[in-house]
Amino acid sequence: MNSIILQGILYDKKSSFQPGPAKAPPLIREALYSDSANMFTEELKDVSKMSISDKGDFGIDEYFNIEGITSTNLEGNGKLLTLGGDHSITYPIIKAHHEKYPVLDILHIDAHGDLYDEFEGDKYSHACPFARIMENGLAENLVQVGIRTLTTHQKEQAEKFNVEVHEMKDLNLSKIQAFKNPLYISLDMDAFDPAFAPGVSHHEPGGLSSRQVIDLIQNLEAEVIGADIVEYNPDKDFHSMTAYLAAKMMKEIMAKMVD
Repeated sequence: MNSIILQGILYDKKSSFQPGPAKAPPLIREALYSDSANMFTEELKDVSKMSISDKGDFGIDEYFNIEGITSTNLEGNGKLLTLGGDHSITYPIIKAHHEKYPVLDILHIDAHGDLYDEFEGDKYSHACPFARIMENGLAENLVQVGIRTLTTHQKEQAEKFNVEVHEMKDLNLSKIQAFKNPLYISLDMDAFDPAFAPGVSHHEPGGLSSRQVIDLIQNLEAEVIGADIVEYNPDKDFHSMTAYLAAKMMKEIMAKMVD
């Protein structure tokens, strides 16, 4: 069985709207280990029996330090799951993964394409990580699911980088084909409709249900080599609903990582 490395990145300085995601990692862990639920996945895999090395949470002052921390935590044979943090952290995390996995695909689950060339003058904004990833050749294929905020510019960027975009307006999850390369999952909690995940900075109506995302992950045909869960904002949550959802997603993603 593969082992899992867990790291928390306490960083939200690239958020464009509301800070808060830097507080998320310890609260997601708290929800995971809460007596409210058990440690089994829906397919009866016991997360408490998995080999998990928790490296703890890292307070980040300098954005580009994220890559070095991730590279250090990737040493060895484990697969890395990161709790964020705003979505800007995915770019340096993928840079670190690229050293270990020169060819990989990304499944990006989000309300937003995060493909801006720059946003509010910042090329490393949480609205830009996948533009940086694709222009630097860090992913062979990028598949985005749940998108419902495209702009003309982001559509042009998607076409430029040959991104496969599954928008909510015409979503059919059965059209997502099997991934041929090692797969990295990047889950933004605002991919979910706000009814399921109120604890996010950007409430985008018309989103994915919890069931849809769980089914998507459970039915993946791929070797999942890493993942991140980002953009949970505890300041906006209601009765920790979003924390518990993030914890459930952690379990389901970890189950795919150890397959």
